[in-house]
Amino acid sequence: MMSPKAKTLIILSLFLPFLSLCNCQCKFNDQSTKIKGMFIFGSSLVDNGNNNFIEKCKAKANYLPYGVDYVKGPTGRFTNGKNVIDLLGEHVKLGPIPTFKDPTTKGNAILQGVDFASGGSGILDETGVVSGEVMGMNEQIRNLESVTIPDLEKQLGCKSNEALSNYLFIVGTGGNDFSLNYFLKFPFNNSTLPGFISKLITGLSQQLQKLYDLGGRKFVVMSLYPNGCSPMVRARLPIPTPHDCVQTINVPLGLYNTNLRSLLDYMMQKMPDSKFVYVDVFNIIRNIIRTPSQFGIDNVRDPCCEVLTIKEGGNSTLCKNGGQACSNRNKFVWFDGLHPTEAVNVVLANKAFNSELNSEVYPTNVKKLIEG
Repeated sequence: MMSPKAKTLIILSLFLPFLSLCNCQCKFNDQSTKIKGMFIFGSSLVDNGNNNFIEKCKAKANYLPYGVDYVKGPTGRFTNGKNVIDLLGEHVKLGPIPTFKDPTTKGNAILQGVDFASGGSGILDETGVVSGEVMGMNEQIRNLESVTIPDLEKQLGCKSNEALSNYLFIVGTGGNDFSLNYFLKFPFNNSTLPGFISKLITGLSQQLQKLYDLGGRKFVVMSLYPNGCSPMVRARLPIPTPHDCVQTINVPLGLYNTNLRSLLDYMMQKMPDSKFVYVDVFNIIRNIIRTPSQFGIDNVRDPCCEVLTIKEGGNSTLCKNGGQACSNRNKFVWFDGLHPTEAVNVVLANKAFNSELNSEVYPTNVKKLIEG
């Protein structure tokens, strides 16, 4: 006959698997804030320095004059000072978000979020080929799932589906899929423009669905930038006046942005309890270029730093290592051949957080997303 103690042990063994899956209350250090942190995915425009730790990566900004105005100097941010992630984080009372590849990004260091972004990467895995070894969107999401989430659950004492609804998910990707893929007409790209955009939208929708399935509920998705206005493009395809942009580049990007905005409407209907903010970076920067004096900007055409030209073995995109930078950096739109100055990043973050214009944010701004 079975003893009472043995019966108790058998019953406990049956229930332990269910107890281990309970959604216990998360142990956040700061209970006063609605948003506990940010998880960032995308390319160089939102990369805080992951590529520094990837030996074979060609897209790095860990040298001067990058970071000339940043408190820690060059960190891998592709600008002179703070990028849009730093500034958006300040709006939600967060410090600098650590990079996934940094070996110290573990334990308590991940509680305010992690930056998974990688300069030179795209929605499509093959886009990163040009930049050597980078982390594409799919790899970034795998890193969240396999490494960061288990660590976060351990730190907070709760399951990820309970924890991640307290974080902002920032997505800024897609530009390289055009500039380093479609426009280069690689052998693996035989798509028409509508077909290529459809491929990107399908890929991104699957990636957003995966982030939702992991527990993400609050998303901030950035449009593509108006790269046809950048010094890199202007150097290759000269245009007559400073306020003009190369439409053969901008029109496809604008078409993608239209499809992206429609995708987010669809995703909100498809994914219960999800909330999205679409930040129309394209339109915001175009407005800065059209009316620079309203933003205290003087130069909308040139890079602030010396870029490595095509004749010098570069691609007119990145600053020369140790090269000169302009002294009036807050008067320039572009720091290098493709990335904006901190002055423009300030405008982008302020608009994302506070704007009431649907031409800049849709369907609402980040502040209301958090409060809602």
